[in-house]
Amino acid sequence: MRSVSADAFAKTRAEGRAALVGYLPAGFPDVAGSIEALRVMVDAGCDIIEIGLPYSDPVMDGPTIQAAAQQALRNGVRTVDVLHVVEAVAATGTPTLVMTYWNPVEHYGGAGRNGQSGGAGRNGRSGVERFAADLASAGGAGLITPDLIPDSGAEWIAAADEHQLDKVFLVAPSSTEERLAMTTAACRGFVYATAVMGVTGARASTSDLAGPLVSRTRAHTDLPIGVGLGVSNGAQAAEVGSYADAVIVGSAFVRTLLDARGDTAAGLAALRALTEDLAAGVRGA
Repeated sequence: MRSVSADAFAKTRAEGRAALVGYLPAGFPDVAGSIEALRVMVDAGCDIIEIGLPYSDPVMDGPTIQAAAQQALRNGVRTVDVLHVVEAVAATGTPTLVMTYWNPVEHYGGAGRNGQSGGAGRNGRSGVERFAADLASAGGAGLITPDLIPDSGAEWIAAADEHQLDKVFLVAPSSTEERLAMTTAACRGFVYATAVMGVTGARASTSDLAGPLVSRTRAHTDLPIGVGLGVSNGAQAAEVGSYADAVIVGSAFVRTLLDARGDTAAGLAALRALTEDLAAGVRGA
């Protein structure tokens, strides 16, 4: 089964570079604002987009992403809004994945993008099956599931296969060889290598755990390997892009909008400048 993200990686590999993967939570600073910001990121050089589903207990997210998610939740963002953002960004032709904790998917009520709730028993399907169907209908490429491991993901794997969605599981420096083999075998699209132990966040330097983790993971799969470890500038993106297939950036994008303090024009201008710097880094410019 072909990955939804395969064409993006084929393009970047043909160009001899890593892909730039950009993340923002849906609904931050609000739904329309997140669509506008993500489109700026696409226009300025992101090859793949991750859209965060805001969650009330984001145990793996650092304070920057937590602050953005809390703002989105205070504004009343719902899963149906996340799918609306996915649809708008996917319409650009850029592979668009959702990054989410598992609980909202498992308990998804299936409101659908028309806003009409079908309730928990819509069509007799589980929340996971409904979410997969609605994500695919919105043009989404797949899911990144930081707190779901393949051992517990049989229902998601089946639903993703049914709707041809990418399945992106995480590996870490603590992963055993057995765990790396099992996790990569369950992935489709790419493998997410989280090379910093602890919560997410932009950092002044990259981790010395990333390169060895990528090398260990490559021994088990031909899938592209994306690295997320707090990259915040083009020089760091170039460094990570020298050994990874994708450079995943989240907190730096979120911080740029937070620092704008509600000044939309300034925030989008700064977001464009950051994206262009990161894009130049992965492109070796």
